[in-house]
Amino acid sequence: MAIKIEMLRCFATVAETGNLSEAATRLGRTQSAISMTLKQLEEHLGQRLFESERKNRLSALGLRVFELAQQQLRQFDDTISAIEASARSPQGLLRIASVPSAAGLLLPPAIEVLMQRHPGLKIEIRDADTRTVLDALVGGKADLAIVSGLHALNGIRTQLLFDDPFGLICGPDHPLALRTAPVRLHDVLASDFIGNELCRQIKQDSIQRALSEAHLTVHNTLSLIGMLRTGKRVTILPKTVHEMLPGQLVFKEIPDLRVPRPVVVLVAERSPQRAFADEFATIIRALTQQMRAAEEA
Repeated sequence: MAIKIEMLRCFATVAETGNLSEAATRLGRTQSAISMTLKQLEEHLGQRLFESERKNRLSALGLRVFELAQQQLRQFDDTISAIEASARSPQGLLRIASVPSAAGLLLPPAIEVLMQRHPGLKIEIRDADTRTVLDALVGGKADLAIVSGLHALNGIRTQLLFDDPFGLICGPDHPLALRTAPVRLHDVLASDFIGNELCRQIKQDSIQRALSEAHLTVHNTLSLIGMLRTGKRVTILPKTVHEMLPGQLVFKEIPDLRVPRPVVVLVAERSPQRAFADEFATIIRALTQQMRAAEEA
């Protein structure tokens, strides 16, 4: 017997609810049908998925199967949604995944250009950290992605958009913000430094050591902004991230920190929307060049 997606859905629903009755209501099936499906799955695996007939506690195998089932169900449901959206759209659906800074800075003008050229095209955008964006692209949930760093991936074409300099971010009243002399890296790392994920891309011993020793590490951007606004702490972030942050925070270059963040656009070569993805990548590159030229003028 092959394990079918609906068997995994049945099991995952029972695991989530902890009883057959509510799972049956959610799935629109009878309790006996749910029970039979679970029995077939356990017989196929040769082990129990629940510790008792009450179905309120998973076995060790059940915990692992539940984790894997949730992953597969999310991927299956996303695929079905993409197929249905493509069918409803006369030209198709372009799925874009991006890190937040690029999503806020580059995507809006580029999308306007693409939608003017192709009024019938549907576009779906998601923003997340680089790892999540890459997973979406490799997993077939995105046709094009914009991420931090250089990544060698099979079936993915990579092009550099720009190098984004890292610098000090702090409140306007912080002593380093008020300093007229250049801010050195040592000064930043010695000033109640907050660790963050983007800093991990800087392969410099002093940065990596500061990250490992930092008493405070903040992964969420909104939380990081809140901590910086107190005026007591500092961090290091790329310049474009600062450009997307709400006001009242200061960005300063650090002369002895010369390692930029590469921002790249990735296109899945086997994407069904490869033509639109290539066109959008071209638009993004052109807009990036225009923005950089305007900054240097």
